[in-house]
Amino acid sequence: MKTTNTLDPEVIREEVRRRYGAIARGTAAATGLAESSCCSASTSTPSATCCAEPSAAATTSPESCGCSADAQARTLGYSDAELAAVPEGANLGLGCGNPVAIASLQPGQTVLDLGAGAGFDAFLAARAVGPTGRVIGVDMTADMVAKARANAKKSGHTNVDFRLGEIEALPVADGIVDVILSNCVINLCPDKRPVYREAFRVLRPGGRIAVSDVVARGELSEAVRRDLELRWTCVGGATPHGELQAILREAGFVDIVIRPRGNTDEVIGSWDGQGGLAKQVFAAEVLARKPVAAASTAARCCG
Repeated sequence: MKTTNTLDPEVIREEVRRRYGAIARGTAAATGLAESSCCSASTSTPSATCCAEPSAAATTSPESCGCSADAQARTLGYSDAELAAVPEGANLGLGCGNPVAIASLQPGQTVLDLGAGAGFDAFLAARAVGPTGRVIGVDMTADMVAKARANAKKSGHTNVDFRLGEIEALPVADGIVDVILSNCVINLCPDKRPVYREAFRVLRPGGRIAVSDVVARGELSEAVRRDLELRWTCVGGATPHGELQAILREAGFVDIVIRPRGNTDEVIGSWDGQGGLAKQVFAAEVLARKPVAAASTAARCCG
């Protein structure tokens, strides 16, 4: 059964832009926005799962982390080395996984980060692809793009390009990307179909997606889908597992894998004030590939 959108798509889009813009400007805590974000570590009550076992390199204690962005990132699978490699201010404690860890990036590749935020995953990808590679980050929130560009400038990253745009209509040319990343962003889009169609368009034949996102175990109730708070906090817009598979197939992808993270219950449990969500959604790793058939056909035709 296809999930219907029961909220005006523009209302959803503007609410997401407003709230994540506030996070980028550092005003979320003052307005209370971050306290209810499932994707944010700025929770009102410390989470045992997020802060129980900080590493020796943690800058905050479990008693005071409440949770810190770094503590939440460790829950999502980021290492201390990765946290140390990004510029200060790039990790905002947002996300539901570590897409770079499942992307198998190689030197020289071109990588696209959908919903790049302040650049956390983009900077990690830039380190992986090296100076001969390139990373493009796209975000629809002007404040996030400005923050990411400032982070790139102060850290000397010259192979990362942050662009303002919506991931349903990417400001990226056809067929130039080797790997697409995204971290807990696609679920925020009112309609996932154009997102994955655009992803397919910009990938080279044989290119791949490696996405961390929130996926629904089954159909979400009308009340959940209509709740703006649950929408912008990565739950209300989660696509059911079977429907997401169909969307990816319709876009043209093959070798589709949609699997829960090994610690999905811990990730979902680290979101403050959202008891019982693990029964409805899971932190997912979504992998798929654009087939190479088109390239092979062109080679036969023109060779």
